[in-house]
Amino acid sequence: MKTGDKKIFVTLFFSIFATVTGVGIVIPLLPVYAYELGAGGFYIGMIFGSFSLARTFFLPYFGRLSDRKGRKPLIVPALLAYAAISLGFIFFKDIHALIALRFFQGIASAMLMPIIQAYIGDITPPGNEGFTMGLFNMSMFCGLSIGPFLGGFIHDYFSLQTSFACMGLLALIGFFLSLFLLPPTHSEKYLSSGKSPVDWKRLLSERDIVSIFLFRYAHILCIGIIWTFLPLYAKIKYNASSSAIGTLIMLGVLVSGLLHMPMGYLADKINKRWMVVFGGLIVAGAIFWFQWVPDFTGLLWASIFLGIGGGISVPALMAIAVLKGSETDSMGSVMAILTLAHSLGMLCGALIGGLMMDMFQLDAAFSLGAAVMILTVAVFLLNTRYHNRSSHR
Repeated sequence: MKTGDKKIFVTLFFSIFATVTGVGIVIPLLPVYAYELGAGGFYIGMIFGSFSLARTFFLPYFGRLSDRKGRKPLIVPALLAYAAISLGFIFFKDIHALIALRFFQGIASAMLMPIIQAYIGDITPPGNEGFTMGLFNMSMFCGLSIGPFLGGFIHDYFSLQTSFACMGLLALIGFFLSLFLLPPTHSEKYLSSGKSPVDWKRLLSERDIVSIFLFRYAHILCIGIIWTFLPLYAKIKYNASSSAIGTLIMLGVLVSGLLHMPMGYLADKINKRWMVVFGGLIVAGAIFWFQWVPDFTGLLWASIFLGIGGGISVPALMAIAVLKGSETDSMGSVMAILTLAHSLGMLCGALIGGLMMDMFQLDAAFSLGAAVMILTVAVFLLNTRYHNRSSHR
């Protein structure tokens, strides 16, 4: 990677790390906070689902726009929006307001996550897709793992409002890093190449793209069930403290994040397809295990194995996505499609968990998530082509 590209990589790495850490501080606290405000399972699901709903609507537009107008014009205002929305969480203490705030936060996320990943894809050297994306994704996964732990600590020793303030401050740090350290838009590698992105019809006709979309959707559906309702499950069934809940969420994400770089390196050397399948089966087993563990320690182990499955499958999946983005000259659109799968998965996971909680038992959501994951792994295996180290752009 060239010196200028390394500067871009480091800037985006620390910008997204700061922002995601801030979001992670609040994630494990929101379900319990909403429950204390009187929200039932459906409204708790909507607080998380509204975020994903907004991303679902806006992702295709912002992904395509970044392919035409550049990455920085979307990244910088999105980070500022994250900081501003954090203030709303401090001042509004109504369930409907929380849903609205999460919706606007979802719009900001649609401007941020896939665009940053596309920017990293633009500067990734050929043959190093897995390693580069794995290394970069460590910023998000480490931020999401550290965030819940900090959130539980801050809530126990300070207040929930302090947690919201920390989320805003960290997003502001990301804003200033990107504003001053990213190069001007006209110098971005993709724009200077003069290439034109392909149309949506061709992208959605690619079997590999459809397959990685479905796998990403199923994986995040499982994560949506866990993030939305595992904190409440641990609180009700095991009387876990905020710090313990933060640790529970942190472990799975941290393990996944730490595996991203070595598994990304491995994905550049061996068959990416089989790595995705193997990791997906571990995810399915882990989420099924959550409902059968005898104590809180069992929840910790299930969370760790959930992280191992994601740590194996996601770097290989992202490497395939970078290859497809380069082949089609539509890196922003391909990353938007992946993030769209993320949003739909989180939305469905949150809503399914809420309906299971209200209509049956919350435990049933874990079994459903495992079944969806196994089915999707089978579809991915049957529908994808061979991906090995010989893939080049």
